[in-house]
Amino acid sequence: MTAAAPIAARGLCKSFGAAPVLRGVDLTVAAGSAALIIGRNGAGKSTLLRILAGLWSPDDGAALLFGEPSAALAPAGRRRVGLVTHQSFLYPNLTARENLEFFCALYGVAGASKQIARWLERVGLATAADDRVRGFSRGMEQRLTLARALIHRPAALLMDEPLAALDAEGVAMAAALIDEALAGGCAIVLTAHQPLAIAKLEFALYEIVRGRLVVRPAEGGAEPRGAIDPRQPAA
Repeated sequence: MTAAAPIAARGLCKSFGAAPVLRGVDLTVAAGSAALIIGRNGAGKSTLLRILAGLWSPDDGAALLFGEPSAALAPAGRRRVGLVTHQSFLYPNLTARENLEFFCALYGVAGASKQIARWLERVGLATAADDRVRGFSRGMEQRLTLARALIHRPAALLMDEPLAALDAEGVAMAAALIDEALAGGCAIVLTAHQPLAIAKLEFALYEIVRGRLVVRPAEGGAEPRGAIDPRQPAA
């Protein structure tokens, strides 16, 4: 039996009041594939990510993680998901190290102390490990958010504008982390206002237009790595 796709949407619809935001969105993202969803402010990118993550419920349709409804995903399944949203989910009165200790305990990360030291180094926060997050700049907070979302090696990664507030060095660091996760078989959905030109990274590109997900060709006409037709049925 073929394993279900890590991330899938089936006919998702969502309205706020009388205003429809998503109209029958279909998407399948296989292991080792990445989908980049672009769109203007208010197009529905964050709404789609929150529904896929199980934080919000759709009015109609289904959001699936590993073949299960995302809103009802069991704890074992939830530990296989990484999430980056506009809310960091960090605790401002804890230090960077203490935040990662908390999330390692939550996700059951083995060898947590070594992993935390490694990830703080990777995101450029080793010298700020024992500083409280409330004193961090927006860019530092985003770096720690990336570490928080990736430290447990998720099999599905949902990222809402993950490069926000990062400088050029931070963008390069984030791109390397995303590429590593992709190469390791993670399924990834990212959002951005416009296509991301990041060396080495290739995405299946979609745009939300008037609530519908539209396939956009890759720049230069090249076939992106892991391109997925949003009309493809879930396994």
